[in-house]
Amino acid sequence: MEDKLNDIIFGLEQKSKTKQAIFRNTKETFAQLKSISIELVDELTERITSQDANVMIEYRNVSDYEFHIKFSGDLLVFVMHSNIITFPDDYEIMRNSYIEEDFRRRFFGHIMAYNFMADTIKYNRLEDPGYLVGRMLINIEKHFCIEGVKQLNLPYDEISNIAKNVICHKTLRIIVESAMIAAVNNDLMGQDISEIERITLKQKLENTHLIKPRKLGFQISPELTN
Repeated sequence: MEDKLNDIIFGLEQKSKTKQAIFRNTKETFAQLKSISIELVDELTERITSQDANVMIEYRNVSDYEFHIKFSGDLLVFVMHSNIITFPDDYEIMRNSYIEEDFRRRFFGHIMAYNFMADTIKYNRLEDPGYLVGRMLINIEKHFCIEGVKQLNLPYDEISNIAKNVICHKTLRIIVESAMIAAVNNDLMGQDISEIERITLKQKLENTHLIKPRKLGFQISPELTN
């Protein structure tokens, strides 16, 4: 009985230490993404305002776990989840030999980037959808992989091989830039005429049915492995 209790305690200690280390890595990475985004917004603002002062690019810090980049009619929402996750054994990344070599590599912090219409937040349109641009998975060794849309156009070799993907400033900047490009290219689609040919007065007063444009959305890439 004592041996089993010791095994339980040891297992809990190992998992706890692993998850705490991954959380620190993820939070540090998220802080880097914030700094890079501020730099990028400043650089873009300087270059764009000299050509067109009406084009606005803004960075907004929401909390320790969320920040926004607003540009034109688009809004990128970056969110860090506070929990550490793992995946079923048959999930593609879990079959990676690098993951299989060390049990601690099976756990990940995760950061998501979503594309919303800027007016969705401005006018608090609660039913407007946001679209996942990409999810970054970060492990105990600060290795990472990106799952997300094909429109990110990230170099495949740099993204798919988690055994070699180590977080650095250059890579994080490429990720933010690519997310912005994907958002810009995610077009706004109008409604079919049949959807707006009849409304109620309540819908008109609440402006819930008059105009509901939607983003085209993204084509999600397959799970990425080595």
